[in-house]
Amino acid sequence: MALDSHLDFALALHGATASPGADACLSPYSAASALSLAQRAARGRTADELAAVLGADQGELLHAAAEVGEEAQLAIANTLWASDRITVSESFRAELAGWPGSKVETAPFATDPEGARQRINADVEQTTQGLIPELLPEGAIHPLTRASLVNALYLKTAWRHPFAKHATKDADFHMPDGVRRVPTMHLDESVGYAHESDWQVVRLQADGGIEATVLLPDNDLATAEPELTRAKLRTLLESPSPRKIQLSLPKISLDLRAGLDRALQGLGVAALFTPDADLTGLSPDRPLWVDSILHQAVLRLDEEGLEGAAATAMQMRTMALMHSEPLEVRVDRPFLLLVRHRESGAVYFIARVVRPA
Repeated sequence: MALDSHLDFALALHGATASPGADACLSPYSAASALSLAQRAARGRTADELAAVLGADQGELLHAAAEVGEEAQLAIANTLWASDRITVSESFRAELAGWPGSKVETAPFATDPEGARQRINADVEQTTQGLIPELLPEGAIHPLTRASLVNALYLKTAWRHPFAKHATKDADFHMPDGVRRVPTMHLDESVGYAHESDWQVVRLQADGGIEATVLLPDNDLATAEPELTRAKLRTLLESPSPRKIQLSLPKISLDLRAGLDRALQGLGVAALFTPDADLTGLSPDRPLWVDSILHQAVLRLDEEGLEGAAATAMQMRTMALMHSEPLEVRVDRPFLLLVRHRESGAVYFIARVVRPA
């Protein structure tokens, strides 16, 4: 089913891009959106490899996660930036039109690659409310670039049970290389909680049908995380029930970027990055293949709520239950965090927190 495929993809991409022992943050939602659109343009082996890494079609799930309650702010853009030197097929235009925030724009890749880069970056910056001002670094666009397929998202929502600001104090956080004092929030409330398969799970509800789930292993995260399969992750995500707890949670501020090329190649997507790629579903004119896939994710958690932004750009080129006593949960060592759409289960963000800000 689509949710299982989405969780498989989230874990695989997280594992392929996250450096061992370091903070990590990416948006499976953004990456899956860009790759799912590329899959619809792909044919033959190229399509087969994308289908293998994405699993079951995630389109319906991604569309469902684009609908949140009015209390939350969610902006999504799916944009094809195309050179006037290629013809975008009407079938792909029609496919793209069915996606949230879709549009087709013309960019002067061949004659003014720097201008094209600036236009794309400005559009992403607008969608992400300024959190991602420069997704594409200098040199990411060059005269042989013919198209860029970009997904961008912005999410902001408030906790159903906010943390009291006056209670936030510096506390010890046990990192792999020592102890550090970090700003730590405190909540004494009934929230979703479970202790399952050597993991503590805390689910924090936010407005608009959004939730954040903290996954705190009993043992070292470096040992527990590689054993986190999709089946175990789904069990953990579905296990919390209401319980009174006293939660200590660090404030979080993550801003990380990654090239997804090698990660996807390691997951079996090979043809897409070679002249053998078949993207004729996007344009029948000349052979196109993917030059680079750049991703950036920003995630912030504080006493009032959470705010996040993410963007994925794919550059294409051509030749030429209640308890009476509260339970104390102290998140004072490395942990995982997922921000999800409650109804569909789509993962907007997955993060590993090792060194909180």
